[in-house]
Amino acid sequence: MKKNPFLQGAMIATIGIIITKILGIIYVIPFYAIIGVQGGALYGYAYSIYSIFLKLSSIGIPLAMSKLISEYNTLEYFDIKERAFLIGKKFVLLLSVISFFILIFFAPLLAHIFIGDIQGGNTIEDVTFVIRVVASAILIVPILSVTRGYLQGHRFITPSSISQVLEQIVRVIIIVVGSYLCMVVFDLSLKFTIGLAVFGATLGAFISYLYLIIKMGKNKNELNRENESSKILHKISEKDILIKLLSYSAPFIFSSLILSFYHFVDLSTIVKTMVRGLNYDIVEAETTISILLVWGLKLNMIIMAIATGLTTSLLPNIISSYVADNLTDLRYKINRSIQILLFVTLPMAVGLSLLAGPVWTLFYGYNQLGTLVFKYSIMISIFTSLLIILNIILQSLNQFKKMFTFILTGFVIKLLFNIPLMYSFSSIGFHASYGVITASIIGYFISIGLILRFLKKSIGVNYEDTFNKIINIFFTVVIMSVVILLIQFVVPVDTANRLHALGLIIFYSIIGASIYIYITIKNKLLFEIVGKSFIERILTKMKINNFINYDL
Repeated sequence: MKKNPFLQGAMIATIGIIITKILGIIYVIPFYAIIGVQGGALYGYAYSIYSIFLKLSSIGIPLAMSKLISEYNTLEYFDIKERAFLIGKKFVLLLSVISFFILIFFAPLLAHIFIGDIQGGNTIEDVTFVIRVVASAILIVPILSVTRGYLQGHRFITPSSISQVLEQIVRVIIIVVGSYLCMVVFDLSLKFTIGLAVFGATLGAFISYLYLIIKMGKNKNELNRENESSKILHKISEKDILIKLLSYSAPFIFSSLILSFYHFVDLSTIVKTMVRGLNYDIVEAETTISILLVWGLKLNMIIMAIATGLTTSLLPNIISSYVADNLTDLRYKINRSIQILLFVTLPMAVGLSLLAGPVWTLFYGYNQLGTLVFKYSIMISIFTSLLIILNIILQSLNQFKKMFTFILTGFVIKLLFNIPLMYSFSSIGFHASYGVITASIIGYFISIGLILRFLKKSIGVNYEDTFNKIINIFFTVVIMSVVILLIQFVVPVDTANRLHALGLIIFYSIIGASIYIYITIKNKLLFEIVGKSFIERILTKMKINNFINYDL
């Protein structure tokens, strides 16, 4: 294995994230065609509860392990480095076993919380079965995460990134091929089909872990050569190592868990409220769950991936300015991060909303309810992405208690508003899901507002320039939207044909992007946010540096 320098490592990690996200989006097209909306709901029940326990047992651990290994290597505490890795594996293994048995024994109770005694859709037995199957992944994924963190701490980024891609490839193959064989070839039940699909997470993690073990075995001397040259044994207790591991990982675990609890609230309220309280039928209620928590969420990841990529470079840059006590640079980077994120995500989200029909048709086939719900739910991605960025900023500033408080406050708002807003939107003629979506947006908005207010008070961040740029972005997006809506009178976006849908998406994307880029060039917003030098480098490489005439 070869150590990766910082920039190369960041690039490799980002490429790995992009590839896994692309695979995670593409596979839903055949998967949806095979299992349908009821299967999507069943898949959502299993994966939503699985993600909560997975985050409890592993999220934050790779970063914490990476920081520990890097820290002890720098201090030349080579013996402690290996002990930390061993302690980390033992700790997550304990959490994994506990989480596994909780899911196994309490799966029927969780299934009852989700659907109660409502008949006509997925049964409690079906939900119980798929939760128990996906629980097997809990036994492997956390250990895999710790191992990745160990390698990343040594700056071996490439094998870690390859393992992520490999895990996703195996998982996608099991999901698509396995579900096809179950449903089409062998004519098995939907329950067993989804059971095999969720088992893809277990098999993907196992193959990925096996790959890392083989790579580490072949490079054992390179990983442990410091130990051979180190004869000093440092007196740091296992308790101290564990406390440090938990202190590094806890903020990420907590923030990820709260965001997962947003989905848990939806799972436990949508079906029962829509069927019992609002007189929807069970099929539409479960379809709504599958749209919000499985199929629509996959499309939202297109936008949220931008936030993930941005955090790759944001975290070390924010930390460097904070450690150097350079508050001017810190404030600049915070504002610039918000500006870049909204500059990209706002037009993308609005564009996807305007093209909700053809986008949904392209991925899942024509579905009126899917289009209706996705048209609004895509807006959640803007707030989720912004909250992700602001969480990273707070964590970089070691403001963990504030982060806990702000995120928890937003979640409580979501919890309180979810059912009342479902009734409210339904009473004025909107689909009940709009209440669920609005409750999430309000919760995220409250958390975002509290974080921005804290940053202003604590380190003096001035948002005046950012606010002005957001206003310009907003009005540019409005102009883009009006033009697209006017063109839709001539070229309607209603279609039930996938090929036609693809043509519409390409046609309107070119128009929308052209309008947005043209206006932001004219008002110089593009150069002010992205940077003149960055634009010039791109234009020079594309050999069109003289094509656009601008004067800053």
